[in-house]
Amino acid sequence: MRVLMSGRGVENMTQVNDFILLGLTNVWWLQKFLFALFLIMYAASLLGNGAIMAVLIAETKLHTPMYFFLGNLSCLDIFYSTVTVPKMLASFSSGHQAISLTGCLAQVHFFHFLGSSEAMLLGVMAYDRYVAICNPLRYTVVMSKQVCLLLAVTTWSAGFLHALMHSVMTSQLHFCGPHHVHHFFCDIKPLLSLACSSTHLNLILLNIVTGSIALGSCMLTLLSYLYIVIFLLLKVHSWESRSKAFSTCASHLMVVSLFYIPVLRNYMLASSGASYERDMIPTLMYSVVTPVLNPVIYTLRNQEVKRSLRIFLNQKLLPEKM
Repeated sequence: MRVLMSGRGVENMTQVNDFILLGLTNVWWLQKFLFALFLIMYAASLLGNGAIMAVLIAETKLHTPMYFFLGNLSCLDIFYSTVTVPKMLASFSSGHQAISLTGCLAQVHFFHFLGSSEAMLLGVMAYDRYVAICNPLRYTVVMSKQVCLLLAVTTWSAGFLHALMHSVMTSQLHFCGPHHVHHFFCDIKPLLSLACSSTHLNLILLNIVTGSIALGSCMLTLLSYLYIVIFLLLKVHSWESRSKAFSTCASHLMVVSLFYIPVLRNYMLASSGASYERDMIPTLMYSVVTPVLNPVIYTLRNQEVKRSLRIFLNQKLLPEKM
């Protein structure tokens, strides 16, 4: 901590330069169980998403708009879970974890950068499926390489600017104690409750901007799948084709729900006096569980990807003898 000084003299007000992350639980046996559980999930996320990215890059047949966006999703999931999980695992093994103010602000930035980018990307992916299924003759025109690249760049850039807004606004706050963060990582809401200065503008931005990004992306996703369902019911007469499409849509909507519902719950009606213990479970869903499920639901159930993955692994693990 350091003493804050003003033009009138020294004030009895200290600036907190580090925080203590209290984590999920203080129960020893539960910490060990959760350490093993989240380590397995994190490893599965890295392996699953990493394998998908490698296959999508190596296999030219998969260089299509759908798989281009899936590759972006896998990349986001790897970074997204890495922002929070390693620090959480360290806290399970060594108790409460200290983190500097700079490190805390960096975690806030990258968590909201990657999270908001993923929220928008899920909406883009749903729109891509809508165009492919409901307007297949114009698909290559509507979703050209230039359009796909523009959508991806816009998604990542908008997420970065959104996170930059929050990290800059949070950095302007004064923290004078206490410095215990009731969470397993540095998120905006727990930090606002520790601030000694006004957080009114921060909460407004959190409610309006973050809530609008999540809600807008969610509505785009739901509308896209709604149009897909209507199209299948009215235009597709094969029950086999309908069943396959409905199964795919249901799987995608399940993962989307696991991501959007907790996000909307946490940030649409954000308050600095909320129960952070209650907020941690929804946060775990979209920051830890969803990155594990995305590879399974979006790609590993796809026969073309599974076939390409099998060939890729055989080439790498069992190369032909020269």
